[in-house]
Amino acid sequence: MFRPLLTVEEGPGPLAGRIGQGLALEIRRGRLRPGERLPGSRRLAESLGVHRNTVLAALRGLEAEGWLRTEPGRGTFVVDDLPDVAPAPFAPPGAAVVPGYALPPALPDLAWSSTGPTLLPLLGGLPDVSAAPADALVRAWRRALRRGPGVLGYGDPRGVRALREELAAMLRALRGLPIDADHVLVTRGAQLGLYLAARALLRPGDVVGVEALGYRPAWAALAATGARLVPLPVDADGLVVDALPAGLRAIYLTPHHQYPTTVTLPAARRLALLQHATAHGVALIEDDYDHEFHYEGRPVLPLASADAGGVVLHCGTLSKVFAPGLRLGYVVAPPPVIEAMARWRTVIDRQGDALGETAIAELLGDGELPRHIRRMRRIYQERRGILVEAVRRALPFADFTVPAGGMALWCRLPPEVDADAWAARALARGVAVQAGSRFLFSGEPCPALRLGFAALPGPKLEEAVARLAACAPPLG
Repeated sequence: MFRPLLTVEEGPGPLAGRIGQGLALEIRRGRLRPGERLPGSRRLAESLGVHRNTVLAALRGLEAEGWLRTEPGRGTFVVDDLPDVAPAPFAPPGAAVVPGYALPPALPDLAWSSTGPTLLPLLGGLPDVSAAPADALVRAWRRALRRGPGVLGYGDPRGVRALREELAAMLRALRGLPIDADHVLVTRGAQLGLYLAARALLRPGDVVGVEALGYRPAWAALAATGARLVPLPVDADGLVVDALPAGLRAIYLTPHHQYPTTVTLPAARRLALLQHATAHGVALIEDDYDHEFHYEGRPVLPLASADAGGVVLHCGTLSKVFAPGLRLGYVVAPPPVIEAMARWRTVIDRQGDALGETAIAELLGDGELPRHIRRMRRIYQERRGILVEAVRRALPFADFTVPAGGMALWCRLPPEVDADAWAARALARGVAVQAGSRFLFSGEPCPALRLGFAALPGPKLEEAVARLAACAPPLG
């Protein structure tokens, strides 16, 4: 009969689960053979120094998984139909496994990690997650669960109807979009919305114009369709509409707060762009990623608010309003486009998070979202002022215009400054910043830094700028 050599290893998870894993390993190694009878639960408990109920729980779990069978009056046995495995050493935990097949070229790594207890993130677009209305979110999730099991089942790939209606109402009131729920598709963050829009619109070989200074993850989503991207010039007022080439299938742009410079596309250029797109059948993918955070005057209405030709796909997000971990974005487009995007959505994601979407609909319905936006707008405006003064004091050679909105400063540097090397030195000192080359379509060196102010409170912003100044390049 098997004499237990099993020991209980320290580690995560319940004790009964760890005992069960150990017994299963003994079976796989061949020390416990098919049909072999196990010692009684009392004996096992004594040998392991644990309570008998813990052993019984482990045995019940293994029986449910198909490793063991129990015969009343006789005992517990290893099932007979397991392979007759000879004892063999196992690969050590964490051993690398090399795939036995070829992989296509990997996509570029576009993620930027800002974790770490001592890292100060001066990253544009990163909100203060500690300010998320946790209590209101918990209450909304509870209310959503009380709506019944429907929120836990399969649903509409366009998103929960209640949230699409709330979003449509909000966008009609605040952004002037003449839409209803059938014009809205809810996504897991704005990035998925951009990807689905690209899939619905583009075919391999289509030519897409993008801002020469812009948002690289969006470019990757567009290029993944096989489309060919061409950079479009950007000046101090944003996209240069007069320079648009012929033959474009679509244009991706950030007209409200140009990414990364934060400038707003003037009204004359907006009208010219809409006229050009309507006349030539060009789709405009409008990324309105931080519309809520505008501090000087009223926010400019989106291109979609004046779209008489049905050419604009308007992409937005609530992830920056609440927290990136909530992954909540949306796309507004004519219903046939929304239907095409929904079909692509079923291929890669089936549907969104119905429970979470129902909870967010609750927050919009009870007015929590507007209250939270007003609060965060005040906080971010104050932090903008703190960062502006800190940069002016510590980095007088950095040239910038105080942005009317957004969550970052675009700092132009003297041409001899190596911004990439400076960013690397700053990271070594615990400050994460983004050099201008990250946003240039060519990827060439660009003497600029983008400094975000939303994620950190005032004292931390000042400390981050002091660290940045301590490793600044010497200038003549």
